[in-house]
Amino acid sequence: MAGSLEVSVWRGAAAGRFETYSVPGRANQTVLDVVTYIQRRVDPTLAYRFSCRVGMCGSCAMTVNGRARWTCRTHVAAVAKGGRLRLAPLRNMEVIKDLVVDMENFFAKQARAGGAFRPGAGTGFAAIRPDSPKRKLADAAIECIGCGICYASCDVVAWNTDYLGPAALNRAWSLLNDERDLGGAERLRAVAGDAGCHACHTHESCRERCPKHLNPTASIAGLKRAAVLAALKGDL
Repeated sequence: MAGSLEVSVWRGAAAGRFETYSVPGRANQTVLDVVTYIQRRVDPTLAYRFSCRVGMCGSCAMTVNGRARWTCRTHVAAVAKGGRLRLAPLRNMEVIKDLVVDMENFFAKQARAGGAFRPGAGTGFAAIRPDSPKRKLADAAIECIGCGICYASCDVVAWNTDYLGPAALNRAWSLLNDERDLGGAERLRAVAGDAGCHACHTHESCRERCPKHLNPTASIAGLKRAAVLAALKGDL
């Protein structure tokens, strides 16, 4: 990309403002490259997160032109409108500074949803067939890396701050289908309340924007079915 980019970047905390920078346009440039250029060449006080830079850790997630994205995997040529970029922190989380958000509540909700594996007392290895129905359901949801993009994209989280969110519910579904886990009944009770799976409006923003191509909407639908069946049996 030739010429220069006009990049508006959120500065400050919740009561901050956008500041505009001019950044050289380059071939195969990513949005993370742009942010790094500003921090290293223009304003060293700019705060942002990144680690692997190859789409493995998810720590570089930001709002790019109104949509949550991994900035290391987002090429400027694909998203810049008229040579302009607007970069903001992720939605639905408290802004610490500039492009850095506090993810404590995001991870706390995963704990509330029973996101920890509950092993049995045995010391041997459980033999789970890879083609078993439950194993396939768990596999479809298990690759989440906790980047927060689905959470930032969820309108229900914006309306209801108690809502557990798609990442926490997706994790609960993967564990509910793990035949080695012993916390299924307790976990189902944790996700079946007003702030759990039944609060989802099935907008599918989480599925549409997940960089790992997971489908949290389907996981949440599975939890809804499981919760209803448990209630009908008197187990919930």
